[in-house]
Amino acid sequence: MKRTDIFKITLAGIAAIVAVTFGAPRNAAAHCDTLDGPVVQDAHKALEAKDITPVLKWVKAKDEKTVKAAFNKALAAKGANAEAAHHKFFATLVKIHRAGEGAPFTGLKPAGEVEPAVAEADKALAGGSADALVKLVTDDVTAGINKRYERAAAAYKHKDESVVQGREFVEAYVEFTHYVEKLHMDATGKGAHGEHKEPAKEHGGHAGHGADKH
Repeated sequence: MKRTDIFKITLAGIAAIVAVTFGAPRNAAAHCDTLDGPVVQDAHKALEAKDITPVLKWVKAKDEKTVKAAFNKALAAKGANAEAAHHKFFATLVKIHRAGEGAPFTGLKPAGEVEPAVAEADKALAGGSADALVKLVTDDVTAGINKRYERAAAAYKHKDESVVQGREFVEAYVEFTHYVEKLHMDATGKGAHGEHKEPAKEHGGHAGHGADKH
């Protein structure tokens, strides 16, 4: 595969990758448990306005009663107890939200513990443009493909010269093809968020070569 073809694949697929990032309902679970995540941000707004409406979109209808009870307790807390009550409300809200998304809850995480792409996705939505997000993801995808391609291409030239060199090629080839396969599945929506099968299991003939799993 030529380098120009790789760039065409990357650029053609990036729009779909961004669409999947914004459209997949499970993506909220990616950083909703952080103190600066969108769920807790809306919880702060709700407390400041004394109106629970902003947070109810994050939970299912059946869980509204529990969330409202926690919200009312947080509003009623005064003085030194207020901070602890607010934190408990945040934790209750996030736990219920994650449960509704089928994700575990291990406690609220400090602010700043968000993957760069997710942080950029939030900025894109707030700022009205996905240009910076597209560039970030495109640059990383391009670098990832080229790195694996160069290794596989170099090994390809010597793959039939010895068994050792042949195995080096197979290892590089499997890593390269599994990487682009996963990217393409994400871009075309064939792989759900967090539900990819292990590549080695999908390619039985390659499973024994010790290739990286992505």
